[in-house]
Amino acid sequence: MQIDINADMGESFGAWKMGDDRAMLALVSSANVACGFHAGDPLVMDRTVRAALAQGVDVGAHPGFLDLWGFGRRRIEGQSGAEIERMVIYQLGAMRAIAEAAGHRMTHVKTHGALGNMAFVDVELAEAVVAAILKVDPTLMLLTAPLTAIERAARGGGLKIAAEVFADRGYDERGLLLPRGQPGAMIEDPHQAAERMLAMLEEGAIITAQGSRLPCPIDSICVHGDGPSAVPMASVLRERLEAAGHQILPLSRIERLQSA
Repeated sequence: MQIDINADMGESFGAWKMGDDRAMLALVSSANVACGFHAGDPLVMDRTVRAALAQGVDVGAHPGFLDLWGFGRRRIEGQSGAEIERMVIYQLGAMRAIAEAAGHRMTHVKTHGALGNMAFVDVELAEAVVAAILKVDPTLMLLTAPLTAIERAARGGGLKIAAEVFADRGYDERGLLLPRGQPGAMIEDPHQAAERMLAMLEEGAIITAQGSRLPCPIDSICVHGDGPSAVPMASVLRERLEAAGHQILPLSRIERLQSA
């Protein structure tokens, strides 16, 4: 099976460093680059895009709430759909310009943190994110969790979708991520994470923390780039996937996604 491994990157800011992007870019096939709202800045974005280009790694925009202090993981309520739409457009525009100036191409979009989690269940917010992508570039792919409101909105809007699962996160019975801090929410052992991913690929389903199977497509596996076990987890995951016969490819080169 052709499968993508993605990670969130470019999440440093000024003199503050987050994650080991150089090491991760040697292991993943697609990178979701912070656009300056929850993390990142123009110089970090440029460095990340150029490093990804050198490694043959796809780059996508990783828009989030305007929340540097909380790393985009705090819920921000009360924004209208129109406000969310313009906030996402702003970030996509910045990322597309940085990528083009570096000689690379923005291929996809993946929402970050609280924005993403809220769009999984909030129909208005999900539709606003999809509308923003369609207005900037309707050929972009949305990398997102299956079985969610934003997946349904994207399909309804005609966007291409890549369905992702998380190697380092646990799932509830709805197929949503368990909130950080709850038992089973974080998977820190690389070998346990790899075993879970191989099982999900074999069964074509999300396996919840309670052992339920929720059938869904799986096109990409995410390893969060900011965690202390990110590099060993991505390394073990890639090694185990390839040993099982899976072909690691960027989203733009996975054949079934291009023909969808």
